Amino acid sequence: MDLANFNLKNNNYSLTLENLQNAIEKADKSSNVQAKAAAYSLLGNVYLELKRYSDAIETFNKSISLYQTLEPSAEMAYSFYNLGVCYIEKKEFSKAENYFRDAEQIYNELKIEGARDLINLQKGKVYKAKNEFQLATKILNTIVSKSDAEDTFKTKAEAYYLLGAIELENSRNNLALNYLNRAIELAKKYNNLEVQSNTYKALSESYERVLDLSKSHTFLKNHVLIKDSILAINQKKIGAEGFMSFKETERLKTIEQLDKENKAQAKATKFSKLISLLSIALISILSLLSLSLYKNNIIRSQTNKLLQDKNTELQLAKDKAEKASKARAEFLSTVSHELRTPLNAINGISHLLLEEKPKKSQLQYLTSLKFSGDYLLNFINDILEINRVESENIEIESINVNIKQLLEDLQNSFKDLASKNNNDFVLDIDENIPENLIGDPTKLSQIFINLINNALKFTKNGTVSVSAKIIPLETNEEDLTRIYFDINDNGIGIPPENQEAIFESFSQGSVEINRKYGGTGLGLAIVKRLVNLLGGEIKLKSDVNVGSSFSFALDFKIGHQTFVEVVKQYDSAVFSNKKVLVVEDNKINQMITKKMVENKEMICEIVDNGEEAITLVENNNFDLVLMDVHLPGINGTTATEKIRTFNKTIPIIALTAISLNENREMLLSFGMNDVITKPFNPDNFYKVIAQQLS
Repeated sequence: MDLANFNLKNNNYSLTLENLQNAIEKADKSSNVQAKAAAYSLLGNVYLELKRYSDAIETFNKSISLYQTLEPSAEMAYSFYNLGVCYIEKKEFSKAENYFRDAEQIYNELKIEGARDLINLQKGKVYKAKNEFQLATKILNTIVSKSDAEDTFKTKAEAYYLLGAIELENSRNNLALNYLNRAIELAKKYNNLEVQSNTYKALSESYERVLDLSKSHTFLKNHVLIKDSILAINQKKIGAEGFMSFKETERLKTIEQLDKENKAQAKATKFSKLISLLSIALISILSLLSLSLYKNNIIRSQTNKLLQDKNTELQLAKDKAEKASKARAEFLSTVSHELRTPLNAINGISHLLLEEKPKKSQLQYLTSLKFSGDYLLNFINDILEINRVESENIEIESINVNIKQLLEDLQNSFKDLASKNNNDFVLDIDENIPENLIGDPTKLSQIFINLINNALKFTKNGTVSVSAKIIPLETNEEDLTRIYFDINDNGIGIPPENQEAIFESFSQGSVEINRKYGGTGLGLAIVKRLVNLLGGEIKLKSDVNVGSSFSFALDFKIGHQTFVEVVKQYDSAVFSNKKVLVVEDNKINQMITKKMVENKEMICEIVDNGEEAITLVENNNFDLVLMDVHLPGINGTTATEKIRTFNKTIPIIALTAISLNENREMLLSFGMNDVITKPFNPDNFYKVIAQQLS
């Protein structure tokens, strides 16, 4: 029996069945009723776990028949309890209640209090299944009202889930969420995958009801993942063939025993009766074989139907998740576009006021306003970027990139942040790295900007270093090189328990860190996805109050031309007396754009629709057009196409709160020369205009 229990705990059901068969035979030989009853009880548990409820009921009844020849015991009560569980699964609730009552009576006689919660939990299931929600809630509350203890986690977790499911039925969503969240917390403590899976599914439904599709999708995804884990565990259990083999062996051994008895009796009978008995035995064997084949076909048919149902359920879940993902992308696109327009006003006006030499008492407020506007803009950009890298449409560029120049440019751009926190920012670049490599400089810059920004932000009075070293390849390819990058700091470090979650969206380790240092918690999630897209894997080593090291290796093709990046600085004289047409329907944006244009001694004229813009360009000599994309009537792209039918040379720059579907290449395809996104960065605004006027 000990060996059977050990194999059962390790989900080795085939060995468990073999051990139990041996135990039953041994108990028979020694006439040990107690041992035989215990073996049948454990065998019933095996069938119950394998969801073979009819066989479990038959076996538990054998166990109870043997126990009834002995004094009442906890083992006998437990067999009654398990019979009740079987009948719940078969939806025969009246029988289930009778067996729970028998089990409860024996436990009370023996003064065993520990089983009360188990029985109450099953009663709660029965009441819920019968839609007697008031009775179910009352009895389940007796379980959850007890203080937390390790031996109550399992029953309390399932009780909280049932209470949450009842409140969902009653459309009390907030109360349901409280119960379900508590169920998840306890289920995780003792790793009950079944309760976790059911609760995640209920949470998904609950958040779907309040139209929080993001959370609904997250919990549905958790439900599917855990369900897959349960499926993987179940696959390790005994299959239909192993089960039927055991049942066949059990029946054949019974028949063999009967055959021996018949042969002993046949010695005193005539030869004809012996022949008759042997014929009966043969017919019985053939009947059992036929029954075995019939049952096997039924089980196979049921299994196939179950698989079809599960596949349908998974497909529905997949379709639902895809719809939720699409809805999220459209929502982010709309919200970001609507936020950029007022942000353009905030950033533009604060920039203009700061340039007009405000009073010292006003300077602090204006600086804070500009900082807040920039923070909101960065937050919007991070959300759009994480959504973009998670989509399947992202493309990898293969163009010239100079690693040394890229890192030196970044070092220069981070001088102010390094100085602010009194940090040394140093580069260590391998001299053997070729000047001209083929890669994606934009995504490389995004990776380094996020990692360097974090290192400098979380380090004070320390050192941040970025190293780039050539490391050997597994193959000898002449036009390929592998570079190992390491971004190292001696800042606050990351606790071990947070190091895995730090790469998840909106994760910063703790609320205290978020409040102290700020940020969106999206930077490292973006870094991880971009590094993976480029063929690498981000690795983290960190100790609290010692520092952190983020490293990854990427492969680059070696270019055959020297890469030289020429940075053109514009001359303000290029703006003087240039005539600019601003096509913008928003009055505040009109005011800001006009002021920024006129600050550089350019002449500005404003229209608020595409039709009038076409007429003015056709009848006047403008040096440049600043064209808003979203306009009343015909939009900016259509207006640009019409202008290009009669004027191919005038520079037209798109002004847009660019969305996920409005990429730069699309706007340029309509005949625009360049794109400036709202809110404007003043330096970039003037730089783009200067390039088009030069």
